[in-house]
Amino acid sequence: MDVLYKVCCGIDVHKKLLVACIRDGKDSKVMKFGATTKEIGKLAELILSSGAEKVAMESTASYWKPVYNILETRGISCIVVNAQHMKNVPGKKTDVKDSEWIADLLQHGLLTSSYIPDRNQRDLRELLVYRQSLVQESSAELNRLQKMLEGGNIKLSGTVSDILGKSSRLFLENLICGKHLSADDIRKLQADGAVSGFLKASPEELSDSLDGCLSQMQRESLRDVMNHIDDLSERISATEKRALDSLSDRQKECVGLLMTVPGIKEISAVCIISVIGTDMSQFPTANHLCSWAGVVPGNNESAGKKRSSRCTKGNQLLRAALSQCANAAARKKGCFFKAQYERLVVRRGKGKAKMAVAHSLLICIYHILKEGIEFKDLGEDYYANYKREATIRSISRKIKQLGISKSEIMEMVE
Repeated sequence: MDVLYKVCCGIDVHKKLLVACIRDGKDSKVMKFGATTKEIGKLAELILSSGAEKVAMESTASYWKPVYNILETRGISCIVVNAQHMKNVPGKKTDVKDSEWIADLLQHGLLTSSYIPDRNQRDLRELLVYRQSLVQESSAELNRLQKMLEGGNIKLSGTVSDILGKSSRLFLENLICGKHLSADDIRKLQADGAVSGFLKASPEELSDSLDGCLSQMQRESLRDVMNHIDDLSERISATEKRALDSLSDRQKECVGLLMTVPGIKEISAVCIISVIGTDMSQFPTANHLCSWAGVVPGNNESAGKKRSSRCTKGNQLLRAALSQCANAAARKKGCFFKAQYERLVVRRGKGKAKMAVAHSLLICIYHILKEGIEFKDLGEDYYANYKREATIRSISRKIKQLGISKSEIMEMVE
């Protein structure tokens, strides 16, 4: 096989151990280092002194990140490779053999580099991953609050749409203080403007739903959960503000373009930008981007039989953002994505229809960022006008088969 790099280095990365193999022609030199900054610095000096043209390491959890960051600051060209793409022969699994195998594959150009953005984008993505964990924790706390209310026979979630809205919070504050609100009390609060007068439930229904049996310990637990939710909301807002403030001019421009797409709000656009970046030249086509993101069916066929074609794995932050945007776009009236969702949900189900909308959204995002243009909606009537003449001929044939005359059709229309 042809040799692509005469001198290269393969690194087997672990939590506390780095095994590096410097390959020069057919000669190999293996050395072990710790995972501290000082030890990684020694590894960088060894790589520079050896004249290695390229360094490869596998994407082991988050242990590759400090190694990549330090080598990057030293001006060393590194690639990170999916571990599934370079598995060794079974029975030859040791740290030393792994590093030699990585170096051997790299030397002959058999490794495909993973997409690693620049340091600023990686920091932004890490910040938004932290925000995502806060949002998930907040949702878990909200579910816990609802379970605690059900345990005390408080049926508030069945009478109001938002259990943490302005009116609901006032009801909960009275519950925690041990005060039961009667229908007259609720009317008075509505007259004073403390409670919304547009609630669907009547004051009598609200009063009945708030009539439960909460113990003192349950009330204290409700207070703790609500305080935790408020604290998480503040942290989420602070994280979003920090993310928006860190955007460059180019990123802000791209965020503005993405917000022209139905279903994409500002923070969702920032999440998408933090993962795929603003330069689409790294993805040859929109299909490559969709495959990398894991919003396309997988290929799994053997002996002529097709097995499960569920979507491949992709970046969790990007998939979550696209899923939320697809849900919003599928509910927007007069939008192409709503028509696409309604066309597919009947025969494919909600999950696959939503993923199809997410796929279409990502294709739009690719062309918007690549060409620097705003989104142009095809309209909700796109599929109605699609192959219009062929549809008319098909319907006409069915009318003739049923033996319906033109006069009868006109009577039906009238």
